[in-house]
Amino acid sequence: MKAPDFWTQPAGLKAALLSPLAAVWTAVTRRRLAKPGTDLDIPVICVGNLNAGGTGKTPVVMNLMERLAAQGLNAHVVSRGYGGRVEATTRVVETRHDAAHVGDEPLLLSAFGPVWVSPDRAAGAMAAQASGADLVILDDGFQNPALTKTMSILVVDADVGFGNRRVIPAGPLREPVADGLARADVMVLIGPQTARRTFLQNEPPQIPVFEAELTPLHTGMDWTGLRVLAFAGIGRPAKFFNSLKAAGAELIETRAFGDHAPYRSDLLRRLIAEAKSKNAQLVTTEKDAVRLPPEFRPQVLTFPVRLRFEDDPGFDTAITQVARFP
Repeated sequence: MKAPDFWTQPAGLKAALLSPLAAVWTAVTRRRLAKPGTDLDIPVICVGNLNAGGTGKTPVVMNLMERLAAQGLNAHVVSRGYGGRVEATTRVVETRHDAAHVGDEPLLLSAFGPVWVSPDRAAGAMAAQASGADLVILDDGFQNPALTKTMSILVVDADVGFGNRRVIPAGPLREPVADGLARADVMVLIGPQTARRTFLQNEPPQIPVFEAELTPLHTGMDWTGLRVLAFAGIGRPAKFFNSLKAAGAELIETRAFGDHAPYRSDLLRRLIAEAKSKNAQLVTTEKDAVRLPPEFRPQVLTFPVRLRFEDDPGFDTAITQVARFP
């Protein structure tokens, strides 16, 4: 679903008219979050956001998995598996499951370490603990009280910020900014340096902030001058298109689809034919690539990105202190 334009406007009639519904949403959320959660014997690091839609949680989780594995820690991810159809706690097996079954993000993350998908996050976390996890990374779930969090990381897209600062449906927020910041331990602010500077000037948070930027993963691929037809079904496809441009690719056409959109064979055949007619290469994101039917994957290049922190040692220290608990 595309976010309404008025979600980014500081003031407007539509947002004002929807404010009573936003107040109801806020009250329900606060009541839900007041419920006690399940305590594990191992740390739980929650990676979440305030905005509806994508802010960069998946790259943060990927970074955490790599960071903790490098320290010899067995970190397991627990996800709701949005877009999948799992009805019971399931450990994702990359060679057995597909995105339609477990969701695209869990399938992508399973290449980095153990991932559990469950409609009940507490059950998923207990399964991870029972299987030997040293800690749990909760992918999303910041507004879900099922688990007691040892640490909560709030991910913010610097280009978008908090929109008009109003709660759904009057704005993009799942809860008021003040409520979310009060429960978060640190913020990971993702975006170009100029966007990060602007955000911090306008929204100075009262919690530690670690700044980061998505950068292309060095795979040996030279994108300079490559004619591409880029397509993506993620929270903000424009970020992907801009990253391709910054890497030197020549964007002949772009196609933006809804977040987690399924890719049917007829659509992909049309994209392949269009790319061929324009002498262009089809390119998509890692998250989109796992949703492609296997027979189409050889015809589509993947543009992988990774998170680069401005203060990598500082973030490492913050995480390690939690990861070594208890």
